[in-house]
Amino acid sequence: MAQIWPIGGGKGGSGKSFLASCLGRLLAGLGKKTLLVDLDLGSANLHTLVDVPYPEKSFSDFIRKKVPLLADVVLETPVPNLYIISGAHDNLDVANLPYEQKIKTLKAIAKLDYDWIMLDLGAGTSFNTLDFFLVSQSSIFVTTPEPTSIENIYRLVRAIYFRRIRQYFTVTEFGRLQDEVAQCFGEGAFNKPDLIMEFIRTNHPEKCSLLEEDFSSFRFKLVLNQLRKHNNIALGPQVCNIIEKHLGFHVDFAGNVAFDDRVHDAICQRVSFLERYPYTRTAYDLRELSKSLAQSAGQQMVIPYS
Repeated sequence: MAQIWPIGGGKGGSGKSFLASCLGRLLAGLGKKTLLVDLDLGSANLHTLVDVPYPEKSFSDFIRKKVPLLADVVLETPVPNLYIISGAHDNLDVANLPYEQKIKTLKAIAKLDYDWIMLDLGAGTSFNTLDFFLVSQSSIFVTTPEPTSIENIYRLVRAIYFRRIRQYFTVTEFGRLQDEVAQCFGEGAFNKPDLIMEFIRTNHPEKCSLLEEDFSSFRFKLVLNQLRKHNNIALGPQVCNIIEKHLGFHVDFAGNVAFDDRVHDAICQRVSFLERYPYTRTAYDLRELSKSLAQSAGQQMVIPYS
């Protein structure tokens, strides 16, 4: 069964696509059949980072029923064992994916036969993005040290929390739940996850048990990207502690990835940063991150250049 890892963040420019492409290269380099899926709907660019400048097929071909199976739009990359589903030719309206097509996509992803599937998601908290996060119990959140990026990560995790609760109720039940929580705890209470869960625990004990079991199974990881020398190296664990304190979600800190101007140069030159600059601090951090990811999935792996 594939290890499915959505990768996203609340803010654009945090390095989600760069991180996904690097993790994909590292896992594929270990002989693991790895698939990158570009689900940054409407703003896809992952193909450029894995040296597939002119994708012949894309995600939209599956959505528009040009091909019957999602596997039919998988492309090989120049990296052995690394494959991609590109979003390069997606329609302009693909960002507003209808519910039926979204469910179709989620089911299709779960059927793909790979060792690792990395989902490169768009920024923000749209329902499509949240549901792509929830296709798996494992997720990677990417943030930078800037306060705005950290705040957006907190909002993203909270939105995922609310979205999961929403999925346990019908539209009518959820509307009633909002009103009842407000009546019980006051206006604005529905923005506080602990109060919502307290109300559900008292009034919907069966659903509360299912939700608590669900939440406890999540394996969330946080990556602090573009860490500069003057930044606080303990910032990542502090963010994880804040999320757990206020949302009740345990988030593992996966590690820091150092800032390096040469990342920009590698992207502009369309070359692999890991191959061009394998002995930099950033490359080392990326290899350590892939090692941590593999170990969390119960696989002991030896990462080159470690």
